[in-house]
Amino acid sequence: MGKVFKFNKDVDTDQIIASQYLLFPTIDEMKTHTFESLNSEFAKLVKPGDFVVADENFGCGSSREQAPSVLKALGVKAVVAKSFARIFYRNSINIGMPVIVSKELYDVVKEGDDMELDLEQGIIKTGGTTYSCTKLPAKMQEILDQGGLIASLNGEI
Repeated sequence: MGKVFKFNKDVDTDQIIASQYLLFPTIDEMKTHTFESLNSEFAKLVKPGDFVVADENFGCGSSREQAPSVLKALGVKAVVAKSFARIFYRNSINIGMPVIVSKELYDVVKEGDDMELDLEQGIIKTGGTTYSCTKLPAKMQEILDQGGLIASLNGEI
């Protein structure tokens, strides 16, 4: 179970991690600035196992892999949105960050709500209600469990 951090539609990669922080040498240094322009307290408040929930077109903008990387480094369990920018989605899978589509969750969940996600069943539970979401195929779950496509291909785990 984790807390929900809610964001609107068209959140771009520069809002996830602004370009000036890409000069920092490590993701650990960058992560403290995640969502700085949208929620200056996000990096301090988010805990491992929490969720980012967003409207449509999450992760639009540039192709920077650091955007999903800072979320993963902060311990975000998954990003759940109505839709994703294709490059953000792909980068997330590459680094092992679950990105889940749910068409109905955004409209009912509130910031700070408790939420559970079952990737194998393709369900989200919050507020006593169950919602459907992306049900990951076993192979995709295996890739995420190994730390992403890059780690899986490199035999890092």
